[in-house]
Amino acid sequence: MIKFCVRLVQRWLPEPFIFAILLTFVAALVAMPLCHQTPLEVIEHWGGGVWNLLAFAMQMALVLVCGSTLAAAPVVKRAIDAMARVPQSAPAAIALVTVVSALSCWLNWGFGLIVGVIFAKAIARQRSDVDYRLLIASAYSGFVVWHAGISGSIPLTMATPGEALAMATDGALTEPVPLGQTIFVWHNLVTVLFVIIGITVANTLMHPKQGILTIDPALLKDEEHIATVISSTDKTPAQRLEQSKLLSWLVALMLVAYLVIHIAMHGAGLDLGGVIMIFLALGLMLHPTPVDYVRAFGKASTGASGIILQFPLYAGIMGIITGIGVSGISLGGVMAEACIRISNPVTYPLLTFLCAAVLNMFVPSGGGHWAVQAPVMFTAGANLGVDPGLTGMAISWGDAWTNLIQPFWALPALAIARLDAKDIMGYCLIDLLVTGVIICAGLLIWAM
Repeated sequence: MIKFCVRLVQRWLPEPFIFAILLTFVAALVAMPLCHQTPLEVIEHWGGGVWNLLAFAMQMALVLVCGSTLAAAPVVKRAIDAMARVPQSAPAAIALVTVVSALSCWLNWGFGLIVGVIFAKAIARQRSDVDYRLLIASAYSGFVVWHAGISGSIPLTMATPGEALAMATDGALTEPVPLGQTIFVWHNLVTVLFVIIGITVANTLMHPKQGILTIDPALLKDEEHIATVISSTDKTPAQRLEQSKLLSWLVALMLVAYLVIHIAMHGAGLDLGGVIMIFLALGLMLHPTPVDYVRAFGKASTGASGIILQFPLYAGIMGIITGIGVSGISLGGVMAEACIRISNPVTYPLLTFLCAAVLNMFVPSGGGHWAVQAPVMFTAGANLGVDPGLTGMAISWGDAWTNLIQPFWALPALAIARLDAKDIMGYCLIDLLVTGVIICAGLLIWAM
């Protein structure tokens, strides 16, 4: 089964950019007959959406680059390498990477997405008996729990009071849904626990006893920057500024001060921007000089090319999915309505989950799911008597689940690991099957 999935993906999964192009054509061809839209309308929706993820694309590029730059700081590298020596066998290394990644993603998805793969790469430098592809796949597999964690965008949006909540749900939710009814309800916490156990066991059992893939040590070795030592008497004023640790610390302290004010005084959560600020502040403090940080940042920036190239395509796909033509319906709305027509109070959360999972292949964004499904699914759920917290978490789990086979979110991890999507997605397909059973069971038990 494992070999079949790996070979299937390696044979049929194209480069992520090509995959995004194919998804664009599929969405367009499906939207025209189902939504009675003309080719011109579809093109207008696509073109109108292309630039809608620019801010988010910049955030994703920064979380990748700032996280990688922080990991390149000498003291951080030594700490990570020390942790990487803990596992005493290849299966133990796979299990540890999976658990560290999953727990980190549950705490904050942006943090976990980067930390997991950096830790995996450090282990690969320490151990030559671990399969590198599976190691990186294990680091990415932990991402499946992110939307059921405390940085999940949909449950956090549901818990935020204001008129925007009622508008987004077409009046179905007029009062906020507290996190105790979504993220921290025992049904969700138990599901998260079993999902983490499931992927840990699955990833460990997938490790081959022979024929492992090792990687050229040169690809694992991070380039060391050798600082130019200049006598204090020979330094120009510009060079003194470039090597002034005080400047780095002042900027870092400003970032920390802002985060403290933003979180403590305004009661805000730690969002993706906050994660970037933490990475940036720590990187500035832990690199020897400002110019050392600049050079390390420049080296890390080369890995962001996939994000910059592909995010506009996915924004365009989102435009097709959410675009409403003269017919008055959107493709996302058609999918949601089809799910509602065959539902009852017990099966509704499960079908909502599956609808979100399919939609996620085309719109891999929590915000996109909220825009497409919130106006329809919460109203239908209320009519069926389904708890709104359950409806929201069903959408959240669906959004997270198919990320295991959607290369969109794997781009930062693949850039750091220097692998292609087809190298890890075969293993992630196995994790998809394992976690799918667990999540469906959890939602059904919650609905009963």
